[in-house]
Amino acid sequence: MNRILACIIMAILLPATSVYAQANWPQFRGLSAGVVEGAVLPHTWSTTENVVWKIDIPGRAWSSPIVWGEKIFVTSAVSEGEAEAPKKGLYLGGNRDKPSGKVHRWMVYCIDLDNGKVLWERIAHKGIPRHPLHIKNTYASETPVTDGQRVYAYFGNVGLFCYDVEGKALWSRQFQSFKIRYDWGTAASPVLYEDEIFVINDNEEQSFFMALDKKTGEQIWRLERDEKSNWATPYVWTNKLQTELITPGTGKVRSYDLDGKLLWELGGMSNIAIPTPFAEHGLLYVSSGYVGDKKRPLFAIRPGAEGDITLRDNESSNQHIAWCDRQGGPYNPSPIVYGDFLYVLYDRGFLSCYDAKTGEQVYSRQRIAAGATAFTSCPWANDGKIFCLSEDGDTFVIQAGPEFKVLDRNALDEMCMATPAAAQGSLIIRTISKLYRIGN
Repeated sequence: MNRILACIIMAILLPATSVYAQANWPQFRGLSAGVVEGAVLPHTWSTTENVVWKIDIPGRAWSSPIVWGEKIFVTSAVSEGEAEAPKKGLYLGGNRDKPSGKVHRWMVYCIDLDNGKVLWERIAHKGIPRHPLHIKNTYASETPVTDGQRVYAYFGNVGLFCYDVEGKALWSRQFQSFKIRYDWGTAASPVLYEDEIFVINDNEEQSFFMALDKKTGEQIWRLERDEKSNWATPYVWTNKLQTELITPGTGKVRSYDLDGKLLWELGGMSNIAIPTPFAEHGLLYVSSGYVGDKKRPLFAIRPGAEGDITLRDNESSNQHIAWCDRQGGPYNPSPIVYGDFLYVLYDRGFLSCYDAKTGEQVYSRQRIAAGATAFTSCPWANDGKIFCLSEDGDTFVIQAGPEFKVLDRNALDEMCMATPAAAQGSLIIRTISKLYRIGN
C-alpha cells in the first residue's frame, strides 16, 4: 500500500514541478531562452479572443515584461510632452542627433497577474534625457530582472534602480551618459547570477562591463572594454566545466569568469551585435547579422575554450567551435533551440531551421507571410510550435520540426517590438500602448 501511495504522490508532484518551473519569467527571454515547458499556451488570440485582461501602459518602452509569482513588472519612459511616433520596418534616417528636450519620468510598474490592476508604480528618475534615440528605440528598452525578492530596473545611460517586490526603494546607481553609435540609444539588459548583478554598456566613448552586489549595489569589479556600441544582453553560461559570462561585441565575443577574468574571445562578428547568446545541447549559440554587413555569423561553441578561438577564413569549425554558418545570423531577434532544431528569425520576415547539434540546414529562409517584413521581438516555443511576433502586432504560429508550415496568424493591431513573457499558462504581450494577458 505504501508503494502504491508513493506512486500516486509522485504522479501528482511531477507535473506540478514541471508547471512550477515555468511559474516565473524573471528576465529577458525567461530562464529557458524562450522555450516554455509545463503548460500549453494559447495559439490563437485577437484583441478580444482569449484576452484575460488588457491595460494601458503610459509612456513608451520596448522593455519586455517579467513575471514572478502573481506579479508582473514592466518599465516605461513617460514624456511630459508629445513624443515623435515610431515607424515600423527597417529604414535609414530614423536616427536623431539631439535628445528629447522634454522632461521624462523613468517608471517601474508592478501589475497583478490575475486581474491587471497596477499594484504600485515608482519614479526611478525624472529629468530631460541626456542622449538621442533612433525613432524606433525608447528611453526604456532594457528589460528589468528579478530574483523574487528584488526588482532591478536598468535604464542605459541613466542608472540601475533596485526595489523590493512591494515597491520599496532599496538602492540605486547613477551612470554617466555616453554617445551611442548613430545616436541609436541603448538596449542591453542586466542579468543576475547568485549574489551579483551584471551590467554592460558598450558605447562610443568608454565601454564597460561591471558586477555589483545585488543586495547593496556596491561595485565588485568593473572592466573597461575595447569595444564600441553594441546592444546585446550578456548571458550567464553554466556549463559542465564552469560558469562563464558571455558578452557579444562587434569586435569580439568575449567570455569572462565570475571574477571578470578573460577566458576566451572570438572574432568575426557582424559590425552590429544585438542577439542574446544562449545554450542548449551542451553548446553555446552566438550570432549577429546586421543586414548591411557581409559577415552575419551563427556559431555553436563547445565548453572549455581558452584564448583566441577565431576561425580561419577557410574554416567552419575548430577545436572549440562545433559549427558555424557565416551567413546564418539574424539582425535583431535572438535564435531559439526547440528540441533538436535551431530556428533563426530574420528581421525581414524569413525563418531558417538547422540541426542544433550539427549545424546542418533543414530549411532555409522560408517567407513567413506576404507583407510581413518587419520582426524585432525574439521568437518563443511551446507545444510543438514556434511563435514569431511582427512589428505589426501579428504573431505567426509555425509548426516546429523539419517541415515549414504556418498554422495561425493572431493580430493585435498595434506596433510590437518587445519580446513577450510566458508564465502560468499565459502570455504577457506588450504593444506600443498596452499590456495583454493572453490565456486559454
